[in-house]
Amino acid sequence: MKFNRKHSVVLALSVLILALTACTAQTSGDFASVPAGKAYAEGKEIYFSHTETSDADIAAMLTDMMKSPVLYVPALAQVPAEALADVYVFENGLKGMGPLGFQPDVFNNPPGTDGYSPLRQIILVKWKDEAKARELKSVAEISTAETAGEISTTIPGVVVNMPFMVWDGGKR
Repeated sequence: MKFNRKHSVVLALSVLILALTACTAQTSGDFASVPAGKAYAEGKEIYFSHTETSDADIAAMLTDMMKSPVLYVPALAQVPAEALADVYVFENGLKGMGPLGFQPDVFNNPPGTDGYSPLRQIILVKWKDEAKARELKSVAEISTAETAGEISTTIPGVVVNMPFMVWDGGKR
């Protein structure tokens, strides 16, 4: 059989269709759906997920809040301090969607900055006078409020794996 122009076009189209089908098969696999929480880093809105925590009660609370399993991993509490970044969680103040029912969390060291780590030590933030509470969106604002005596912070020794999903200049 001799190939003519029509056969060549059909063959080329067949190869193209097979290639596109293979690409579609590779990109249409099953993907996990992971709920994301809203928070702030350096004054900008970010989204992150909770995957594991060193505290069983917090794992249960976050699992219930996010409607997705957050695993209890006690060994996370043994991670060296230099491998951790911080997350500020509000115990009172403005009502909101934070894990304790108040304003969203505030993270330091977003991806692309020195010190980024998805492993976060929780720092609890408490307003001394809730009537003066306002939304804080950066660690600098938290530090200023703490220096002014408006808030207090405590470190309960809990570590949570909280990778960023969307941040200023990036996303997964």
